Amino acid sequence: MARPRKPVDLMLLEGKTHLTKAEIEQRRKEELKVPFTDVSPPDYLPEKLKIEFMEIAEKLLTLKIMTELDEDTLARYILSKQQYLQFTSLLNKAMRENRLSEMERLSRLQDKAHNQCRSGATDLGLTVTSRLRLVIPETEPPKENKFLRKFGDGAG
Repeated sequence: MARPRKPVDLMLLEGKTHLTKAEIEQRRKEELKVPFTDVSPPDYLPEKLKIEFMEIAEKLLTLKIMTELDEDTLARYILSKQQYLQFTSLLNKAMRENRLSEMERLSRLQDKAHNQCRSGATDLGLTVTSRLRLVIPETEPPKENKFLRKFGDGAG
């Protein structure tokens, strides 16, 4: 299976490119450019969750890592988070009342919702490790060439 191509600007920032200027321009023209605007919560989300959707979406849009294509992923993350919180609440109540058979069932449901929630959070860059993979490395200023400073660039 072929490795996905890195965006050419990321390759240039990393300083790991063997491409000519013409190849760089060609790659830039071929890269997919998706607009980062017009994100809105899906209709199937309850009003309370639409507010949370927009709060998270605004943050992701600011980072320029969300598009309209990610709306459903964010909605599923929010729904799974809500389920996790509901199952946690029911599990805590069952634990206080010492209902062992219900605790086991609720614990499985809570775990399933947690895994769905975590998976969605990772997809969206909402976890520390997934965000670290999204960060474009900063370029360092070139080191001063002492030879050129002393002897010039040889031109002239």
